[in-house]
Amino acid sequence: MRALLILCALAAPAAAQSFDPIAEVLLHPRCANCHVGADGIPLWSTEAGGTQPHGYHMQGGESRMGIETLPCSTCHTNRNGVLEGSAPGAEGWALPPVEMQWAARTPAQICEQLKDPDRNGGRTLAEVADHVGHDPLVLWGWTPGPGLEPAPGTPEETVAAILAWADAGAPCP
Repeated sequence: MRALLILCALAAPAAAQSFDPIAEVLLHPRCANCHVGADGIPLWSTEAGGTQPHGYHMQGGESRMGIETLPCSTCHTNRNGVLEGSAPGAEGWALPPVEMQWAARTPAQICEQLKDPDRNGGRTLAEVADHVGHDPLVLWGWTPGPGLEPAPGTPEETVAAILAWADAGAPCP
């Protein structure tokens, strides 16, 4: 019995680390810049590797699709621009619901949030993985257009990481 407890104690840190590759993607600017809080101010990545509030004083507004008089789709169409510096785009461009904020959150906070249907769009973890693997706006993170660094890895690797983490009991760091 004691040996089993020792094995479980040794396995716990490895299981908790199963969230690390997911956190690496979700905290990357391609994801975190739009997963912002109630202020609805999206972020821009800077050349120095930091972030700043979106230019032009843009906000998601109550709809999370831009201030009602100037929606996100004014500049962000259903596809990326072809020139570096042009507005990126994807089908359904908008900010996620405020419940899905993870900008400025820790991996542990995001982990707990992803497991909570009240804060993950009402999804099971399998549905979260499916969302990551099929939603055009999420997939944009890996093909962000000229001059923008894509999210780490691939959508398929991220889906596999989410499913593996779920299979491990979805432990949080």
